[in-house]
Amino acid sequence: MKNTEKAGTFGLGMLWFGAAVSISEILTGALLAPLGFAKGLLAILIGHAVGCAILWGAGYIGAKGNLSAIESTRISFGKYGSYLFSVLNVIQLLGWTAVMIINGAKAMDAATPFLHSETVWSLVIGGLIAVWILVGIKNLSKVSTVAVGALFLLTLLLGWTVFRGGVSNTVPVDSASMPFGAAVELSVTMPLSWLPLISDYTRTAKHPQKGTAVSALCYTAGSSIMYVIGLGAALYTGSDDIAAILVSAGLGMAALLIVLLSTVTTTFLDAWSGGVSLANLNSKISEKWSALLICIVGAVLAVVMDINQYENFLYFIGSVFAPLFAVLMTDYFLLHITQVRQDQRLNGRNLAVWAVGFVLYRLLMRIDCPLGTSLPTMIAVALLCLAVHGIVHVFSQQKAPLK
Repeated sequence: MKNTEKAGTFGLGMLWFGAAVSISEILTGALLAPLGFAKGLLAILIGHAVGCAILWGAGYIGAKGNLSAIESTRISFGKYGSYLFSVLNVIQLLGWTAVMIINGAKAMDAATPFLHSETVWSLVIGGLIAVWILVGIKNLSKVSTVAVGALFLLTLLLGWTVFRGGVSNTVPVDSASMPFGAAVELSVTMPLSWLPLISDYTRTAKHPQKGTAVSALCYTAGSSIMYVIGLGAALYTGSDDIAAILVSAGLGMAALLIVLLSTVTTTFLDAWSGGVSLANLNSKISEKWSALLICIVGAVLAVVMDINQYENFLYFIGSVFAPLFAVLMTDYFLLHITQVRQDQRLNGRNLAVWAVGFVLYRLLMRIDCPLGTSLPTMIAVALLCLAVHGIVHVFSQQKAPLK
């Protein structure tokens, strides 16, 4: 079921800035603290520049073709190939929904002396996300603008609180625990995690080119700010625990609002796009009710799940979706294959290229490349995709009957 409601450029910008203002972005920025502030900032800027360009490419394809993110993969992988990526996307979005609710619940638990129960806070946050889903995308425009505006002001307050005393640029003793390339990759993987979501929203843009560019830029700006706050806060407090950071900042009620609003506005997108991916499996499935199901299951997972594998979860997302969108963008922008072929059930050739890219990503994770892992993987996959296409074209020409 496609959304026919068209979104303005400003509304899309607010939507994606709101997606970036999240506890998870601050938490990931805090993981870069072993590099110190200067090198950590450089890793954030490089990673987000790469991520922004890739995010724009994915959003533009969906916007031009009026396709959801997973529907757009049919261009390169066929109908059944898109089913595979729908399932993988639902899995990662369930994971994101649970991770976001867990992080929000932990922060709320630490910031509220009157109620110490992560389980209760997980259910409260899950309930608020469910309300957001029931309101629906087309009714959220004004609410989103107010929420994101409030979030931005609160986040500036958090940033001022963190940085007013100055942040030491001394690299911690355990700096070897975070190679520079790994830090760049952690900065890339957050925008990369939105690749299978962005065109779920840019497909509704009134102005596809402008709407996609503003979406990618607003997300990148917001995410970069969140990372820098997380990095500075971790160096300031000596901890990468988001709850400890908020408590040390001493923001009181402002901290609670940051946690609640940011968790709801960001996790709503995860749950809604999970519903869109389920709808790709069967057009009779309702996006809204599927999203509600994702929210409920995510809240349950938040109560029982172990959050200690957060970094590995981010790398898994990169290994699946970096080569996937490398194939799609190569087909679309370089080979000019821009339409979904209704008769194409499965493109085994591109699926094999994706599988090689998945393995290559996992291997490159062991190497400290200054540009991270995603960009080298995507370049290699693009070259392989072009080579395979060229070889197939040559053989098909040789087999063609002479006139």
